[in-house]
Amino acid sequence: MNANRPSPNRPVYLKLRDQIAAAIIDGEYAEGAMLPSVRALAAEQGANPLTVAKAYQQFQNDGLVEVQRGVGMYVVRGAAERLRAADREAFLREEWPEIRARMERLGLNPADMMLAD
Repeated sequence: MNANRPSPNRPVYLKLRDQIAAAIIDGEYAEGAMLPSVRALAAEQGANPLTVAKAYQQFQNDGLVEVQRGVGMYVVRGAAERLRAADREAFLREEWPEIRARMERLGLNPADMMLAD
């Protein structure tokens, strides 16, 4: 569920999923808010509607959205926090070790980074 993992080799539906997840975390799609229709998001992103549907299916499978037939897809309560927690775990597992190692190579102290602007 990592919303901020850029990779040119990631499938388009996962990139879309990451964008939507980031929008949920950022509050652009709040709890209870309706997501754009598959067709609307596909047009906005210049993507194939089947690709968008596949990204949405991932959210549905993860229990982050619920579908109201004939109405739309809604963000469920707690979705932002669940996505944030998963993103945090993925960052600490996948990205932080490399960042920490680079900081050590460069002689950077994490406390000093808080003062840098």
